[in-house]
Amino acid sequence: MEMHQVRYFLAVARVLNFTRAADECNVSQPSLTRAIKQLEAELGGDLFRRERPAAQLTELGQRMHPLLKQCFEAAAGARSLASSFKSGEIGALRIALTHSIDLALLIPHLDQIKRQFNRLEFRFLRGSSRDVGEFLKKGEAELGIAAEIDEDWERLDTWPLFTEDFQLVVNRRHRLANQDNIEFEDLRSEQLLSRNFCEHSARLNTSLREHGLDVDHSHEISSEHDLIELLEADIGVAVVPHTSPIPQTLKRATVGGLDARRTVHLYGVAGRERTAVASAVMRMLRGADWRLYLDKSEGST
Repeated sequence: MEMHQVRYFLAVARVLNFTRAADECNVSQPSLTRAIKQLEAELGGDLFRRERPAAQLTELGQRMHPLLKQCFEAAAGARSLASSFKSGEIGALRIALTHSIDLALLIPHLDQIKRQFNRLEFRFLRGSSRDVGEFLKKGEAELGIAAEIDEDWERLDTWPLFTEDFQLVVNRRHRLANQDNIEFEDLRSEQLLSRNFCEHSARLNTSLREHGLDVDHSHEISSEHDLIELLEADIGVAVVPHTSPIPQTLKRATVGGLDARRTVHLYGVAGRERTAVASAVMRMLRGADWRLYLDKSEGST
């Protein structure tokens, strides 16, 4: 099987016309037809019904189309990668993160990737879980990181990175700061700060509500920065993921009986060509020992 045969097949499948496909591929129609017949002979059946004025994919052609398309895109990606390495112009890493994901989890890997490539630009996109899904869908981002994405799309590849618990965060001057064991009863009189920007906020609030906490009258917060400002002013308490960074003025605490956790995922688009940088970062993130990152977060509390 030759790549030019696959390219001709994909062109005919797209325009459903041998003459137009030959024009697009800048070859004569006999040459295109001959190449497709050779491909059909190798695959053991007709790929098109040659009807006038339009050609139609046979059942074999329909089944082979996604496979040949993926094969052609992979070959094009390999050529692009080789060209990028040769020229030293790798391009930019476009990665989307939800507001609840701390950029610090990427820093060690970005530091490594900088040493592997000549010229490199990072582009970080932030948004809700739905926004991250749209960034990936539209090709504005190559990779996405989120606890979960509000997007039902069959081309979305998903790889779990790590799972973490949620913890209570209070000001060090707060009455609960020196308490070893905190129960839900201790929180009934507290003003809660609700992290509405987190993908798990609704699920977490449901859990807190089931334990008798007044979630419906909590302060609704739309950014991590605002949450930290309010906690440092001792205006309420918050339940946050284990890896959320906090300053020394605040303290984490475990709430007995709080069964809440989230899994942070890496997302990509199946079948879409990735840059060398994105492929390298994806391998790093999937192969990382995230226990070290979680232990480091534990040590900073």
